[in-house]
Amino acid sequence: MSAKKNDMVNSHSAGTTGMQHRDYQKELREIITGNNSPALLKRKISGYHEGDIAAVLPELTPADRLRLYHVMDSDALAEIFEYLDDMSPYLNELGVRKKADVLSCMDADVTADYLKELDKNERSMLVELLEESAKQDIALLLSFDEDEIGSIMTTNHIEITPGLSVREAMHELIRQAADNDNVSTIYVVDDKHVFYGAIDLKDLIVARENTELETIIKTSYPYVYAQEQIDDCLARIRNYSEDSIPVLDNENRLLGVITAQDFMQVVDDEMGEDYAKLGGLAAEEDLSETVKESARKRLPWLVILLGLGIVVSSVVGMFEGVVAQLTIVVCFQSLVLDMAGNVGTQSLAVTIRVLTDEKLGRKEKISLVAKETRVGFINGAVLAVISFLVIGLYVWLFKGYPLGFSFAVSACSGVALLLAMTLSALAGTVIPMFFKKINVDPAVASGPLITTVNDLVAVIAYYGLAWLFLIQVLHLQG
Repeated sequence: MSAKKNDMVNSHSAGTTGMQHRDYQKELREIITGNNSPALLKRKISGYHEGDIAAVLPELTPADRLRLYHVMDSDALAEIFEYLDDMSPYLNELGVRKKADVLSCMDADVTADYLKELDKNERSMLVELLEESAKQDIALLLSFDEDEIGSIMTTNHIEITPGLSVREAMHELIRQAADNDNVSTIYVVDDKHVFYGAIDLKDLIVARENTELETIIKTSYPYVYAQEQIDDCLARIRNYSEDSIPVLDNENRLLGVITAQDFMQVVDDEMGEDYAKLGGLAAEEDLSETVKESARKRLPWLVILLGLGIVVSSVVGMFEGVVAQLTIVVCFQSLVLDMAGNVGTQSLAVTIRVLTDEKLGRKEKISLVAKETRVGFINGAVLAVISFLVIGLYVWLFKGYPLGFSFAVSACSGVALLLAMTLSALAGTVIPMFFKKINVDPAVASGPLITTVNDLVAVIAYYGLAWLFLIQVLHLQG
């Protein structure tokens, strides 16, 4: 994945108090489309940020882009393309040889992500044309499953051995920086390439030449294993707030690093996936998907929910006698069901977020359940009072029922609302915890389920109270 495309801030003209920002993209369009010689064109655009050049590419004609590609070397094009959300259309405008050269100059993780999207024949052809070092790095990344940390790491890092002096370490940093620009942390490995520790670039810069390198090496530096699951590492990586974290193999040898940008991209992807799962989708959908693909993703959970919906409908059918004697209660069924669903969804969202913290203990979980239940009860009590007054006045003034009858119905609706909202808040907390306990993704399992469960709770609470309070106790009909 690109470590850069999320860092860019477009430089558009923006009027602020006493200041006017330059419109770099407008300047670039004029330079690229102007009547400049290749040498002059290259010299002029070299002063602009690669992100601004990438932003202007979609606004150019294919002919203008080809002219730009012609004057820029592969390394510069690689820097530009890494800022694009989708670089495929632009890479396809290059010849096969130059495309391979550009891919060789990119970070291995970016190239690996691009190659995954190609068909087998095209991927094999491009891999054969890559530089040998790039080929090895990409083969390493592609050897891991997509849900393993190793699949999202980058080999763009600096590494040295612990026996160097400060001067020698600085020389080695400068030498490797020509090919690796991830220099904020220098990783230390022994002669067997086993991870030893890390040095902050600032500490190396300010260290005196006679300082022992060992004194500035952090030997207890955090790390992850390449075969660990991404989901299992997110909370741990987030706690350290480092620019990059080393990725090791099972023998503690340094394979690569996961950068802060990579981590943020993974978090963003996970949030998108969880959002999709909360809607009952197997994965995120995008605008490029066909109708058939979108329907296939949504259908499995809809079939399951259809079965659960039939269960809810059958429960409603058990209260036919209530509806036959008190038809007015049907008017307020959706009110109780909707509010129960809203509360359950709120509790579910809070619980899913809290469950991402792997350090959450039993005491904290019980506290969360108690808190969400109390919140549901308090909100339910407030809304119950409001609905008691509003529904009572509505039935009395607009439906023409007696005052006592009207407020008896509104009291039943208010109590049912209180009960349904309290139980729904409890269900919205307990259900995802249960699925987490049995190692089932709580987002995909509880998201679609919670709505149906809340409907069932609300139906039983509402019609059960109507039968018990209005019919059995007050003997009302109407």
